[in-house]
Amino acid sequence: MGTYLAMLVAGFHIGPATEAPIRRLAWAALLILAGAILGMAIWFTIVQKWFIGEFCPYCMTAHIIGILMAAIITWRAFLKSGRPWHIMGFVANGLLLAGVLAVSQAIITPKTVYHEGNIQDNLPVIAYHDAPMIGSPDAPYITKLLFDYECPHCQKIHSMLDDAVSRYGGKLAFVLCPTPLNTECNPYITHNADAFKNSCTLAKIGLAVWHAKREAFPAFDDWMFSPDPDDRWHPRSVEAARAKAIALVGQAKFDAARYSPRVAQYLQTCVQTYGQTIQGGNGGVPKLIFGSHWVIPSPGSTDDLIMILQKSLGVPKP
Repeated sequence: MGTYLAMLVAGFHIGPATEAPIRRLAWAALLILAGAILGMAIWFTIVQKWFIGEFCPYCMTAHIIGILMAAIITWRAFLKSGRPWHIMGFVANGLLLAGVLAVSQAIITPKTVYHEGNIQDNLPVIAYHDAPMIGSPDAPYITKLLFDYECPHCQKIHSMLDDAVSRYGGKLAFVLCPTPLNTECNPYITHNADAFKNSCTLAKIGLAVWHAKREAFPAFDDWMFSPDPDDRWHPRSVEAARAKAIALVGQAKFDAARYSPRVAQYLQTCVQTYGQTIQGGNGGVPKLIFGSHWVIPSPGSTDDLIMILQKSLGVPKP
């Protein structure tokens, strides 16, 4: 690669053939950089669209500026040079460098567990037959899932749960534990973030649906985490969640369940469970708990999730 670039620089001219070699080298570096900027702008746009599922306005502004700079550099080189193929060669080398980075990021498997630890004290008891579940309450391997309805990582892992239960042939189940990251109902949260401002209300609406009409809860829970028509996901508003709940269970049942002591008691149990797994400041969600072990996972697929369950939590193989 180095020899090839040296040959290109030696035969590359911007302006008169007598132009100083240092200026030719500078133009060559600029064109390679322009190609790399263009390639990385394309790659990170792809990452936002198909991997993250959401566009960052500040990132896109930077990418657009970078593309404009690359275009200006290339256009200036075209105006001054009589060898357009040399110009495209340097730009192509920059694109190649960006491609190498993109491929490396795509094939390197990221770490699938952010944090993990052990629980020292006994957790609050959850009666599985009287709790929202994905899978059977009689399954031999039941994992607690702490989550927040406004958490994008919770939405991602939620889409894998049914598949994981299916792969275990019904031997695995998840007990769903709403754990709002908001001081209104979670005393273990030290400060509020705007991203979780409605967490407590949404958790209570979800538990009200479960209490009012258990067979309606899976539809509500799936809807809360379902993506928008453009394949992006945004947390549901309180108004939309309440309307969906009433549509599923009816106004009277929803009103009666909303203030039920059982709803408040179960939410408190979930929050207390969360409080016993925040050693060292590891208070994030989603959080999986099996026995005395807990993890804050970041699975990219159901295969990753099952690997975490087995290797980090000690869930037996099916």
